[in-house]
Amino acid sequence: MKFLAATASAALFALIKPHPASGATVPITLDIVNAVGAPDGFSRSMVTANGTYPGPLITANKGDTLVITVNNQLTDDTMRMSTALDFDGIFVATANSFNEGSSFVTACPIAPNASYTYTIPLINNQTGTFWYHSQLSVQYVDGLRGSLVVYDPEDPLADLYDVDDETTIWAVGDWWHNTSTSMLVTYVASVELLTVSEDLMVALRLVFFSFSITPFTDDYGTLQQVPFFVTNVVAGTRYRFRIINQSARNVFTMSVDSHNLTVIETDGTPTTPMTVNEIEMLAGQRYSVVLEANQPVDNYWINAPYTGGSPAVNLNQNATLARGILRYEGAADADPSAPMSLGPADAELNALVEANLRPLVAQAAPEPDINITLNLVVTAGRAQWNVNNVSYLPPSVPTLLKILDGANSASDFDVTENTFVLPANKTVQVIFPPSDDDEAHPFHLHGNNFWLVKSNTTDVVNTANPIRRDVAGVGAEGTIVRFSTDNPGPWFFHCHIFWHFQAGLATVMASGLDEVREQVHPTNAWNALCPAYDALPANLQ
Repeated sequence: MKFLAATASAALFALIKPHPASGATVPITLDIVNAVGAPDGFSRSMVTANGTYPGPLITANKGDTLVITVNNQLTDDTMRMSTALDFDGIFVATANSFNEGSSFVTACPIAPNASYTYTIPLINNQTGTFWYHSQLSVQYVDGLRGSLVVYDPEDPLADLYDVDDETTIWAVGDWWHNTSTSMLVTYVASVELLTVSEDLMVALRLVFFSFSITPFTDDYGTLQQVPFFVTNVVAGTRYRFRIINQSARNVFTMSVDSHNLTVIETDGTPTTPMTVNEIEMLAGQRYSVVLEANQPVDNYWINAPYTGGSPAVNLNQNATLARGILRYEGAADADPSAPMSLGPADAELNALVEANLRPLVAQAAPEPDINITLNLVVTAGRAQWNVNNVSYLPPSVPTLLKILDGANSASDFDVTENTFVLPANKTVQVIFPPSDDDEAHPFHLHGNNFWLVKSNTTDVVNTANPIRRDVAGVGAEGTIVRFSTDNPGPWFFHCHIFWHFQAGLATVMASGLDEVREQVHPTNAWNALCPAYDALPANLQ
């Protein structure tokens, strides 16, 4: 068992810097290994990429091709031994859908002691802030997650900021002291889903708040104090901070004492600049904000209070301690003198309202050709979520393989795959009716994004110039999204609270099945994944 090294992540940045011109091939090697680390000061075995937590930052430029070789070297059988990677928010073309990374939808997992290379051309001039994580069960809860940034050498908003590099990436996320597999057993066996969601948090103490590793351990099972994460700034300089919620459960509310944040990107979509003082972020969501270092030289709290779970059943849960420090050059090496707060006092007046976001380039949402209503309901007395009375279960044969073998209609898939078969080149409207749920479920579309024509934060429908994103909250006010099927494929559409996802809160939007068969020609390496995985005993899967 290896131990995390304090310098490991910094060294890796030299391997994955962006290229000066687009159109390049960006080779990346991720060794998926078990390592002992202590992101919050409590030492435990983890699942990591290259021995760091979070995993190494991946960067590229618009138009590049990512060639990501994953070597599965996991050995700790107290956690999942197979693995798979998904690249959240990255567009994936139909012909390349077999490299999308969703276990049992577009591929089988990678077995222990095996390797697979995901080749992902960055299409449609896509740029922005993304991340990667394990898409096998809830494995990323054990540590397999990291940031991914696609830079735009011709960014139309570049005149708004001076600094945008690896030091301006803020990743926030939840963390547990117990392994995901042990918690999943308790979760599945529970008779009260909401109570279990809180019980899962018993193992949570703090969040990580960094763009690189926070290792402070040399002894398994020990507890050590972890200092607050520090971002260094220079007075008079404008910084583009890319904020990523890499959690599996929690909502984070971001702010910086005495500073405004100007939103310029939403889930990879350039955004008409909007100045706010607080931003709520659901699991999987990303924002770029510009912060101007225009205050007196000092130390200022970066606030990241979170919700999800209950301190009443989790003695380690303390949202007040979810924070970092913005340190001006010339300020003392000390904590801020201001009291710790949960954010600005006038946040109700100046916080970001998702419904007010507008794309930098206005585009009307096309009129829908197909309407689908998705009702989300929890099964009474069970840790089970349902979409239209179906609780998703991963099939033994991946959805894409079934399509390639001739599946043509919903009846060709297991009922529990919850697969919606759609024609190509249509606009689909998905309506999530208002619910009495007390939290928003962050629904995420793989391989594509959608027009958010009605946000859960408003009762107004905006088809004239809605924001496009790939994660949106679904809850009490109701949500409406539209997406195009001009990029056919079987695309996961699921809740990014991964405990809910594992409990069945998922669907597959399978579009253009004939087009998929015409365009998708998997490699021999992909064809070998399922036989290798299927041959494994249960403890190695």
